[in-house]
Amino acid sequence: MNFGGIYPEYSLRDALFIVVPVPYDLTSTYQPGSRRGPAAIIEASTNMELYDEELKKEIFSAGIHTTLPLAIDARGPKHMVNSVRKKISRIVAMDKIPVMLGGEHSISFGAVQALREKFPQLTVLQLDAHADLRDSYQGSPYNHACVARRISEICPLVQVGIRSMSKEEADFLPGSKVKSFSADFVLENKNWCETICKDLHGDIFISIDLDVFDPSIMSATGTPEPGGIYWRDVLQLLKQVSLSCKIRGFDVVELAPLPSIVAPDFLAAKLIYRLMGYITK
Repeated sequence: MNFGGIYPEYSLRDALFIVVPVPYDLTSTYQPGSRRGPAAIIEASTNMELYDEELKKEIFSAGIHTTLPLAIDARGPKHMVNSVRKKISRIVAMDKIPVMLGGEHSISFGAVQALREKFPQLTVLQLDAHADLRDSYQGSPYNHACVARRISEICPLVQVGIRSMSKEEADFLPGSKVKSFSADFVLENKNWCETICKDLHGDIFISIDLDVFDPSIMSATGTPEPGGIYWRDVLQLLKQVSLSCKIRGFDVVELAPLPSIVAPDFLAAKLIYRLMGYITK
């Protein structure tokens, strides 16, 4: 199936956006199932209107191509991250915008590595409930709980929506260069968006862990956290970032579909499509 149910689909050569499903959740904790996320997002997207009511255009006309799901390397997350890096590097070399569908959050590091090779001044915007700043977890520095720590070692990182972290992560943050904004900061400050965007400029990669949303609208995640932000908050930030920065790629990860509950799947699909629209303006 193609993202958006577009037929005939745009070729790899003609498309601006290259959608890469990565059905991987080997290091998931609490509730597994994000390996089913990419297929659920694509299926939901086939039931989405291709005319965007906010942007008043058919976003797909910029060209969207969906690749086959990336083959899973079961040897461990380090090997899987490397597979992602190679795949995204090939897409970036063609001057395309990669859109990666997870799967667990560990895969994001491979995409960031690939983009930073081409855009050395890359900054990463992470929307997430969890800090993901552990140095190692369950014996691996490439676990999903370590993805932000690895990213912060190679490029600037701005986090938004954080409301859960370990003591190790809390101790790490003050001496790091990571800019971390809590969900409460977003919900309680009138100028939250302008404040966050002061730290964002130039080339940007956006990593969206869907648990950044409040569980009342996004229950289908492996580790839902109460007190999250909402649809319009996320769109406001993404729209502002698209106006002030050059978004070179993005991912949407950690959808763990729930039987007979399709609203979270559809939210993820619509979010991806809207962000494509913001990028193409």
